[in-house]
Amino acid sequence: MSDTAEEVTRAQLGHGLRIAALLVATAIALGLGSANLLSRLDSHVSPSTQLIAFAALAAVLAGEATLLVLGRAWGRSRWLAIAVVLAASALSYTTLPEGRTSTSADWIFGAANWVGLVVLLDRPLRTAALFLLAHGLVALLNLILLTDVSRADLARFATGSVSVLGFPLCLAVVASVLGGLSTAAATSRREIERVRVAEAVAAETHRRRRQRFTELSATTVPLLEGLADGSLRPGDPVVQRSCAIEAARMRRLFAETDTVANPLLHELRHCIDVADRKGVVVELDARGRWPAPPVAVRRDLTEAVVVVLATAASRARVTVVGSADLVSVSVVADSGEVDVPTPVTPGVGVEALNNGNTVWMEAQWQPAS
Repeated sequence: MSDTAEEVTRAQLGHGLRIAALLVATAIALGLGSANLLSRLDSHVSPSTQLIAFAALAAVLAGEATLLVLGRAWGRSRWLAIAVVLAASALSYTTLPEGRTSTSADWIFGAANWVGLVVLLDRPLRTAALFLLAHGLVALLNLILLTDVSRADLARFATGSVSVLGFPLCLAVVASVLGGLSTAAATSRREIERVRVAEAVAAETHRRRRQRFTELSATTVPLLEGLADGSLRPGDPVVQRSCAIEAARMRRLFAETDTVANPLLHELRHCIDVADRKGVVVELDARGRWPAPPVAVRRDLTEAVVVVLATAASRARVTVVGSADLVSVSVVADSGEVDVPTPVTPGVGVEALNNGNTVWMEAQWQPAS
């Protein structure tokens, strides 16, 4: 969203600059330029050639106006437009009265520069500078090659070049600076957002760690403290069973933050891994497709597996069957009699059956409820 806003702001700024440059170029090239041209049209060797050059500049400005209305840029056609501007400049100088370069009769000297700048306003500064240099070079070559140049003519050309080339160059510099400021502002904003995201991630990570410690402190921490102070014996089967249950719960807790396609199966595999490490052969069978249950629901569904596998002697089978209306997690193992866990989430029910050393336990969840 922020990148989109920056692009919109940058586009609006560029659009405004293009409008301002077009207005300035139109006022100078078509306004003052036409006035100078018409007032001295008869003094030119070929008035029609001068009118053709004037029409070429007007066509380029009309093209810029059309692109502005359509909200588009010049693209590759900009170089054709620049070629038209330089060609119009050269064409005008071929029929300019001798010795009149950079005078009031030389209307195109102060007109073509603004027209070309309009086309190159969104390009790097060096591109606009090269164009203005080429435009001045066309006038200088006409002065040197086609006329009997004097020191006064060169001085007049140098004086006129200060404003003819300097003012458009100043506008190009302003456009370049504004473009650089826009880019720097966008970069700074992205950096600020990156830092904010990093801080938010760090805060969320810390919150999750504290939440994990709180969840483990009720059962795991007392067990570890009992083993540490000697009040609980590692050889006691009850203690071993409690350790297996807490180990499975911890692995499940760590797996809850993983980004996977099926979090229920992912957490079940982590719970089963504890039994696998004890040498219990566990089969996992999943059938159907079901919506991803919330974390609290997944804990209730997997708790039955955790409790049964903690005392499984040699074998167990875990089955997951699901649909859009019902998700069932069942486990059968040679675990003997076990305590049936009480679910804390509404909509989750647990059932158990014992047959000698074999126990079957099933947890069901109805998403609709």
